[in-house]
Amino acid sequence: MQETFDMIEEITRDDGSIYYELGNITHNGRAEYAADHGFIKQVRILKINIPRSKHVERVEAYINENYEKLPLEYDGWQEWKKSPEIQQELDQILLDNKLG
Repeated sequence: MQETFDMIEEITRDDGSIYYELGNITHNGRAEYAADHGFIKQVRILKINIPRSKHVERVEAYINENYEKLPLEYDGWQEWKKSPEIQQELDQILLDNKLG
C-alpha cells in the first residue's frame, strides 16, 4: 500500500537529537505510540496539509519504494534513512514550508 504524506513532523530521538520527517495521521499515531513506549523521546507535528510538490512526491516515492508500512502498534521505531539526494528534497520541503 502506497502512503501519501501531508504533514511535517519533528522527531526527537532518545539521545535528544532531532530530525524532520514527512508523515500522515497514521505515521504520527505510530510515532506517538513509539514515544509512549520509550522508542523515541517525542514527536511534534510542525505543519499539516502541506502543499503537494515535486519534492514531496520524490520523498514519498522513495519511502514507499524502500520501506514497508508498519502496524500502528509496532514495538520499536523505524527511522527512514535517506540518500543524500532525497535528504536534499526533504530540506527543500522544509524551506518551502518556512521551517528551514
